[in-house]
Amino acid sequence: MSDAPITYRGTVYPWHCDHMGHMNVMWYVGKFDEASWQLFARLGLTPAALRESGRGMAAVEQQIAYRRELVAGDLVCVRTQVLEVRDKALRFVHEMVNESSAEVAATTTLTAVHLDARARRAAAFEPAVRERALALCAASAERV
Repeated sequence: MSDAPITYRGTVYPWHCDHMGHMNVMWYVGKFDEASWQLFARLGLTPAALRESGRGMAAVEQQIAYRRELVAGDLVCVRTQVLEVRDKALRFVHEMVNESSAEVAATTTLTAVHLDARARRAAAFEPAVRERALALCAASAERV
C-alpha cells in the first residue's frame, strides 16, 4: 500500500501509552477514525456537506490486526485503499506504518454506510461521491 493515498499522519504521545508502555488499542482506533474522515472528505463527504444535506456516515463493521507495537515518540502514517463501492456503503482498508522502521503496525478493514440522518436509514451516495469512490477503488486495483 506504499503508494495509496495518505489519510493520516501523527505522533504517538506518552498519554497514548498504557501500563505496558505501548500505544493502547483505543488510540489505534482513534487514529484510524481520523483517517476515515480524511477519506470521506476526499470523496466530498466533508462534515459541513454532511450537515447541510442531513446525511451521515456510520461504521457498521471493523476488523483490526495489530502487527507491531508503537511507543511514545513513534511517527505514524496511515494509507487507505477503497476496496468496494456499493450504492449505500463503502469497504476500505487502512494501513498504519511506523515511519521510522517502515513496519506495518496495524491494519483495519471497515465497512461504512451512508445514512439519511433524519430517517436513520441507509441512503444512496450522490453520483459525484460514488464516482470519486469508484475512481479510488479502481486506482487501488491498479496498484495490486
